[in-house]
Amino acid sequence: MATAAGWALQKGLYQALQADPALIALLGAPRIYDDAPQNAQFPYVTLSQTQIRDWSTGTETGAEHTVTLHVWSRSRGKKQAFEVLAAIQALLHDQTLPLENHRLVNMRHEFSQVRRDPDGETYHGIARFRAVTEPVI
Repeated sequence: MATAAGWALQKGLYQALQADPALIALLGAPRIYDDAPQNAQFPYVTLSQTQIRDWSTGTETGAEHTVTLHVWSRSRGKKQAFEVLAAIQALLHDQTLPLENHRLVNMRHEFSQVRRDPDGETYHGIARFRAVTEPVI
């Protein structure tokens, strides 16, 4: 059940990100990936690690998700990565997303960071969100 909720959440996140004109404008195209192509054009966003924990009560079934999104930029400086992270946060924090066979109880931004990758060329932004879902019965 939790894995179905995880997949429903990932699809809902992907659809919300792909449909946001402000985010797409910052990226220059709808470059949002589960698994980025080898020669993906920068900047882009990847849906990355997901942890799912049982969040059930004595009467209700639920799942708690920790979802990490990554922003990849080759722009000079961190500005572009910060702008993309801000757009993602505005789009997802405390918002509702339609999920297949599940309901998003809440989604909260936990943290963001930007750092230079060891290649010296790429800025790497990370955003982590916590979400709670329950099945639609």
